[in-house]
Amino acid sequence: MKEVMQRVAHSRRYICLFLSLNLFLNPFELQALVSYKPSIVIFLADDLGIGDIGCYGNNTIRSKWHTWLSFYPYYPTNNPVRTPNIDRLAKEGVKLTQHIAAAPLCTPSRAAFLTGRYPIRSGMAGTGHSRVLQWVASSGGLPTNETTFAKILQKQGYATGLIGKWHQGVNCQSRNDHCHHPLNHGFDYFYGMPLSLMGDCQITQPPEKAMSLRTKLWSYTQMIALAVLTLIAAKLTHLVPLSWKTIFLLALFGFSFFIFWFSSFGFIRYWDCIVMRNHEITEQPMNVERAAPLMLREAISFIERNKQGPFFLFVSFLHVHTPLVTTKKFIGKSSHGLYGDNVEEMDWMVGRILDTLDKEHLKNSTLTYFTSDHGGHLEAQEGNAQRGGWNGIYKGGKAMAGWEGGIRVPGLFRWTGMLPEGKVIPEPTSLMDIYPTMVHLAGGTVPQERVIDGRDLMPLLQGSVEHSEHEFMFHYCGMHLHATRWYQKDSGNTWKAHYMTPVFHPEGASGCYKTRFCPCSGEGVRHHNPPLLFDLSKDPSEAMPLSPDTEPLFQAVLKSIDRAVEEHRRTLRPVPQQLSLDNTIWKPWLQPCCGTFPFCSCDKEKDDIENRQQF
Repeated sequence: MKEVMQRVAHSRRYICLFLSLNLFLNPFELQALVSYKPSIVIFLADDLGIGDIGCYGNNTIRSKWHTWLSFYPYYPTNNPVRTPNIDRLAKEGVKLTQHIAAAPLCTPSRAAFLTGRYPIRSGMAGTGHSRVLQWVASSGGLPTNETTFAKILQKQGYATGLIGKWHQGVNCQSRNDHCHHPLNHGFDYFYGMPLSLMGDCQITQPPEKAMSLRTKLWSYTQMIALAVLTLIAAKLTHLVPLSWKTIFLLALFGFSFFIFWFSSFGFIRYWDCIVMRNHEITEQPMNVERAAPLMLREAISFIERNKQGPFFLFVSFLHVHTPLVTTKKFIGKSSHGLYGDNVEEMDWMVGRILDTLDKEHLKNSTLTYFTSDHGGHLEAQEGNAQRGGWNGIYKGGKAMAGWEGGIRVPGLFRWTGMLPEGKVIPEPTSLMDIYPTMVHLAGGTVPQERVIDGRDLMPLLQGSVEHSEHEFMFHYCGMHLHATRWYQKDSGNTWKAHYMTPVFHPEGASGCYKTRFCPCSGEGVRHHNPPLLFDLSKDPSEAMPLSPDTEPLFQAVLKSIDRAVEEHRRTLRPVPQQLSLDNTIWKPWLQPCCGTFPFCSCDKEKDDIENRQQF
């Protein structure tokens, strides 16, 4: 049986070589000849700025961007971050320069990526209280009635694996129902973090979530304690006809806040920083220093186990989210501090996985795609050191849905022999486009009973069409529409109208440095009537808003955009809000636990040191 499988694999390689040679002779007939399903490897970085990698500008720092960068204290202008492996994908494939995330934060962006739909359609858009899932033990998550492209690939015979970050929820009603788990959304294998890397996961770093949580919980605890003491005094003096049972319940409620406050001094790391293999917890809390080599090992192992194909491997990096955990051999390697070290380690991991594809003779039969979930985090700082990404010439960053810096991300495709090499496409495309693209390559059909906002990219990537299928794109911050993009194909203009923009802190040229994230509404945003209008084809950095005096088409463009927004809103339907307060609060009965709750702890990887060291 093993010999038969090897012969099949060799046959697939010869077919791929034959097709690759014929691509240059007759590419249109070639498309009809392709009957096999390619394997697929997707790399998704976390919080990576589009300007952080060489092929998007970091290799031209000393020329084109030198003047601009001289005002940016974190990036020295004499030695760019080195990303040779990611740049290799651009050299050997297609680079998209107007590739757009559907949301500027992790949870909604990844939901849109997996479903091909704006997150507001699935209830994965923030309602104001929270814009991302905050706890492993919350009940919100990617709804079970949403069909991911992984699920369709799975039905088409693909072996599907997710290595790394999930951040789409775990449980609904009980500790082990795993209704939102990756294995319930089309993945055969999962190894990684069900939530997200955060400062709380590393003991040596200042906590991110615990700090603000402690302040709020302590305030609530004090208020309830004062209320209980007042009611006790009123009860003893017969001023209020109140039962002792009511006072006891209020005291119990206050005590729960005290417990939560106490737990913030250490339990958050045990409760949220966990690693799972399929449904089993393997580390609680996780050992962050060995996360990268373990996940690289798992990714390579998945390819080796499924090399007969077809397979779909989703490598969802923990890089380059704070606290920027980097293995020792990469510390100090970059001239851009710990952030640059983290970027270079991620690039090295990409290279190791690409080398594995080469070693297993899978390069020609595998479509490889690299991107980021949204822009770099401008507010990520420690003292005077910048710990977030660089978004190049684009204004804004993570959490900002309108400005390009928050939503314009890398988009690199390589499929040797099937896609041209070194091609650059400036057309508007979306992370949501991956959904129909992968489904069609796998021979599947996109769901017909729901709106799919993504478009198949293969005709554009292969050059059989000149323009993107996208005419309008809608840029949401939570549930608030902050901006709309209009690609006017006949003229080549790309217009963008901003209805709301974040109020930047005076000390920061393009960020809300006194808060963790720029808000979506309230006092933290500025409303524009008429909207701010930019022509991105001439002003990609959004530095010069247009007016009726400077742009004759000003009113006509806004009218066309307004009509598109009205039509888009008519397609929206009410759905349960997964990021509501009730769905994002911590619920003890949903807490995944290895051991005895609340003292959850285990390390099932500690006996595997020899295997880790080889990486």
